[in-house]
Amino acid sequence: MNMEWRDGNRITLLENGEGFYPALYERIAQATNEILLETFILFEDKVGKALQQNLIAAARRGVRVEMLVDGYGSADLSAGFIDELTTAGVRFRYYDPRPAFLGMRTNLFRRLHRKIVVVDGCIAFIGGINFSAEQLSDYGPAAKQDYAVELEGPVVADIHRFTLQTLYQEDHHRSWWRRRYGLPAHNVQPGDAQALFVFRDNDEHDTDIERHYIDMLRSAKREVIIANAYFFPGYRLLKEMRNAARRGVRVILIVQGEPDMPIVKVGARMLYNYLVPEGVRIYEYLRRPLHGKVAVKDEYWATIGSSNLDPLSLALNLEANVVIHDRAFTAALRDNLLGLIARDCQLIDQSRVPKQTYWHLAKSVVVFHFLRHFPAWIGWLPAHTPKLSLVAPPVQPELETQDRAEPENEGAKP
Repeated sequence: MNMEWRDGNRITLLENGEGFYPALYERIAQATNEILLETFILFEDKVGKALQQNLIAAARRGVRVEMLVDGYGSADLSAGFIDELTTAGVRFRYYDPRPAFLGMRTNLFRRLHRKIVVVDGCIAFIGGINFSAEQLSDYGPAAKQDYAVELEGPVVADIHRFTLQTLYQEDHHRSWWRRRYGLPAHNVQPGDAQALFVFRDNDEHDTDIERHYIDMLRSAKREVIIANAYFFPGYRLLKEMRNAARRGVRVILIVQGEPDMPIVKVGARMLYNYLVPEGVRIYEYLRRPLHGKVAVKDEYWATIGSSNLDPLSLALNLEANVVIHDRAFTAALRDNLLGLIARDCQLIDQSRVPKQTYWHLAKSVVVFHFLRHFPAWIGWLPAHTPKLSLVAPPVQPELETQDRAEPENEGAKP
């Protein structure tokens, strides 16, 4: 499934849960036909319960609601929470659920890490924001700094089609959902932005997101700002960052200074000696954990989505980003990131770079190559095909004939 650049889109930047949730719930309240939702994390807290009630209200007024949540990231939902959804008519699926072994979740790799919502085939949301109270500022010092976008226009048809194909990947009668849902007969062009939907899978599109980052760095003329929560990319991307800085591009990297996982800071700091001496300006964001996955280039290029620049996102997980050509959007995101730098970041200059002893160099080389290659080593282990598991409602609602004929377990490629 190949995507193309689409003209005539309107794209709105949404910052943190305060920006994302109200915009999404307003669209859900206006939905008349269909809501498709994919997420990595859905917690049973005030945010999860608010989403649940909004989706239940939509389902009760006749909107077809399809949910897909990751079996690792959302493993702790109670049966009662899910029963309320499915009883109302919501079709609830887990991606690759597996029981805990000795109290531990073992299905860590090849996760559904995307965050996508499509409403009525004409509005889409993509970004890094999960459904959790920790995405709200009132959560406290551990609240996450994050971003998403609301999209209107022709690119939404690509996202809509992609999401449906994920849900019904093993349905051999795909014409059924084409007849059932169709695609918008006319996608109005509400704005001037060009947009490209890009995704990462473990099949034909395993390097698509990384490739767009590399192409962006190679073509940059004046400035690149990358803000990424979990930064530990491969050598090719690091080399292009250095090359861009060497030819005079102002390359800025924002990483976590107060990470949600300590190993994140350890991994990123191992790269400082490689980047800082070549002119890459690195800032650690200190106000709270950074969870965003965004970048801007020059005056017109931006990307936002679910993909980190680390081995899990670049080599194992299912991810989705949107790449944007739009001066107004790029300026808004750039201003936001420069605001983070001015208010809440610490510059890592040469005096703060760890001294490069022989021991540090040897340790860095070993750890770097281990972290970069372990996804391939995981691939050598006996593989399984992750499944989409449809959760049956406790009280079967009235379904149409086609729905009754569908199996309760639908497969999906990783």
